[in-house]
Amino acid sequence: MPIYVYWGEDDFALEKAVVSLRSRVLDPQWTSFNYTLFLPDLADGVIQGLNQAMTPSFGAGGRLVWLMNTAVCQHCPENVLNELIRTLPVIPDNSFLLLTSPNKPDERLKSTKILKQFATEFREFPLIPPWKTELLVQAVNQAAESAGLKLTPKIAELLAESVGNDTRSLDSEIEKLRLYAGGNYHLLDINTVSQLVRNTTQNSLQLAAAIRTGDVAKALTTLNDLINASEPGLRIVATLIGQFRTWLWVKIMMESGERNPQAIAKASEVNNPKRIYFLQQEIKFLSVQQLISTLPILLELEVSLKQGYSDISTLQTKVVELCQVCRVT
Repeated sequence: MPIYVYWGEDDFALEKAVVSLRSRVLDPQWTSFNYTLFLPDLADGVIQGLNQAMTPSFGAGGRLVWLMNTAVCQHCPENVLNELIRTLPVIPDNSFLLLTSPNKPDERLKSTKILKQFATEFREFPLIPPWKTELLVQAVNQAAESAGLKLTPKIAELLAESVGNDTRSLDSEIEKLRLYAGGNYHLLDINTVSQLVRNTTQNSLQLAAAIRTGDVAKALTTLNDLINASEPGLRIVATLIGQFRTWLWVKIMMESGERNPQAIAKASEVNNPKRIYFLQQEIKFLSVQQLISTLPILLELEVSLKQGYSDISTLQTKVVELCQVCRVT
């Protein structure tokens, strides 16, 4: 009963996993007979998919039934649940059922529980938070290693800064560097890579840094660059909230007299304690009260965007407010 459940916001990584699964399961000459995709707008798509999964494959290879963007792990009608209970335990070994969704499965639902019980793979594809730079660098190194590319630590950091958590862009840039190097890794020095890699990082962390220093002009310029690069407003806000919460926790720990970087890193959810020194330097001119005052503004901004207010004007207004709060008096 080969059952696969994939979910998460990193749609590119999820797509790659689906392609990998298809290549393992299907024989290219029999794909048209053994591969079926059910879109979420089909009323009885889940039940049709389960029935299709019970059909033996034709010719060589296995059968793959894909329920794309299914909501069965967020909302499952009784008739669909009953069909899951009846079908999942008896799916043939050469028939593969794949369910994908951008949303995390609701662990409380019976449908989620039975899928977890029978799933061969129950896997999340999360986006790395843009402010977690260590994880971004780690992802760059993993992608480079998979492509057979050797990167220096400085180049890995440059790539992480340039593409952020956009795994699609990372894959493209890694492939570009691999083709350019052609196996001669000494060709990839920091100056060459900085010219080859498309820099998409007028990023939200740079916006946070401009706000932290109270530099209205720089903050608005960076925000404009982000908007022109089609960065979603809610993603910008998520990064700002994460960064300001980290700064606040570090400042609170400093004010409490804590000097142990490991303890501060644990409290502020920073993976690398070596970063604590740099975070402390970033906020040495800000007070705890200033950092606390940024959070209600960020919350108002998030709520406004979710209610459909104009991204540009709302972001601009709140960015100016945040700069005023952080301005050193």
